[in-house]
Amino acid sequence: MRHSVKTNRLDRFSSLRKATIISLARALLINQSIRTTHARAKASSPLVEQLITLAKEGSLSSKRKAFSVLQDHKLVSRLFSEIVGLFENRSSGYTRVIKLGKRRGDDAQMAILELTEKSAVKEKKPKKAKAADEHGHLEHEHDHEHDKETEEKLRADEEKPHASKEEKSKVVDKKAQAPKKFLGNLRKLFKKERDSL
Repeated sequence: MRHSVKTNRLDRFSSLRKATIISLARALLINQSIRTTHARAKASSPLVEQLITLAKEGSLSSKRKAFSVLQDHKLVSRLFSEIVGLFENRSSGYTRVIKLGKRRGDDAQMAILELTEKSAVKEKKPKKAKAADEHGHLEHEHDHEHDKETEEKLRADEEKPHASKEEKSKVVDKKAQAPKKFLGNLRKLFKKERDSL
């Protein structure tokens, strides 16, 4: 009987459950928001809260504890430098779980697990549009050069004399001498009478 056992086992052995929760916690600290099932989100949320609480202590021993969970020096340093700064005014409640609809395949309840405070996201600049504005003239000249090169290659191909009959027969002989594919030979061995119809 499982009386008053509140942990959700997530249909896994204890080692796999632990690995799943750690993986979700790492993904959340990297991306600040992840989409997963509601059960997994609720199971991994306490671990993220504990890691941020460790980061607030800021001691060497807390860094070592965080590394024993995350197993990534860069992520630990980011947690202790950037992420902990977002939660200076909070004493708890570092994550939130927002329910979404149900998943189409197995009808599992989906949810978004995210940090309550997020850092500003850097806007991505469109590379192609900017390059065209600054160097539009140079790209245009380069296109003309490329067109000239292709035209010259086409003319050279047209001017070549056609291959003689002997050269064509040599090419055909090489194809005939090439070893047959392994599967092709197997098909011949196991060919059924109805296949020939």
